[in-house]
Amino acid sequence: MFQYKGYTGELEIDIESGMLSGRVIDIKDVVSFKGKTVEETRQAFEESVDDYLEFCAELGEEPDKPFSGKLPFRTSPEHHRKIFIASRKVGKSINAWMDETLVKAAEEIIHA
Repeated sequence: MFQYKGYTGELEIDIESGMLSGRVIDIKDVVSFKGKTVEETRQAFEESVDDYLEFCAELGEEPDKPFSGKLPFRTSPEHHRKIFIASRKVGKSINAWMDETLVKAAEEIIHA
């Protein structure tokens, strides 16, 4: 995965054509890129993000932001109760407890 200006690009390999291609994965708009080498594909990713931001500016529209900070979450009533109790036991709000717990779990996976 590539990172640039807060956007994340995910790569795919097309064995038949020998090309790398990808798209920005953390926005609703479609932004894609491709190249023959990793470095060429990284450059194409960065250029695609820049082009996307320029295009939005020309249209006078806000570009889609990778993350808003709002995470809709649905669970069962029983899980909700357990989450509530766990957060209270450590003296935190549900949001603060979930944020801490999920970030810790995410970092373990990312750094594994």
